Amino acid sequence: MASSPEKALKRSPDRRPRLYPRYRCEFPVTLTLFHGAGHREMQAHARDLSEGGMGVLVAAELTPGDVASLVFVFPATSEPWAVRAVLRHRRGYHYGFEFLSLSDQQTRALAGYLPKLPRSDV
Repeated sequence: MASSPEKALKRSPDRRPRLYPRYRCEFPVTLTLFHGAGHREMQAHARDLSEGGMGVLVAAELTPGDVASLVFVFPATSEPWAVRAVLRHRRGYHYGFEFLSLSDQQTRALAGYLPKLPRSDV
């Protein structure tokens, strides 16, 4: 069932507007979570993407503020991306990561890639 436009516009009064539009995506992500001197690697699945971050599904208990490395390959490309990100949001097993370390080249490539995807926030 398609969601109605009215539903997309409902926000809690204290919620800040997003800085970047979100786009739907589907591809695997290797997530490496850093814990003190160690790390934990797990498989995740990207669900949405923006210039500022990525939403992923992962069957694990993560805590907002956790720092991770996200490694992925965009569909129809062959170059792997590795970016640092911080966990900002959680809803069930859907986690929202904010990118911390995009190069200028990655920022330009992302800006060119995103408009080819369907929007997920309208």
